[in-house]
Amino acid sequence: MPIASTRSRERVARNFVKSYGRTRFRRLLEALAQSESGQTLADEFNVSRERIRQWKNTFGTVITVYQVHPEVERLLRERRTA
Repeated sequence: MPIASTRSRERVARNFVKSYGRTRFRRLLEALAQSESGQTLADEFNVSRERIRQWKNTFGTVITVYQVHPEVERLLRERRTA
């Protein structure tokens, strides 16, 4: 899958702002950051879920972090008793 270049990302963002305005661009970015449903956004922007997915991949990166709970980390640090 090709990764969008900096130029193409900027071009798509400028086209978005031209078509929808800066306020709606901010709204989209905030909604994507809050993991709002693609279908909800598609309905709001009157586009397909696929277009929302494309914008999501073009305008940013999804980062998933697995964080171990503190009580589990404590268990790992406990000294093993013989």
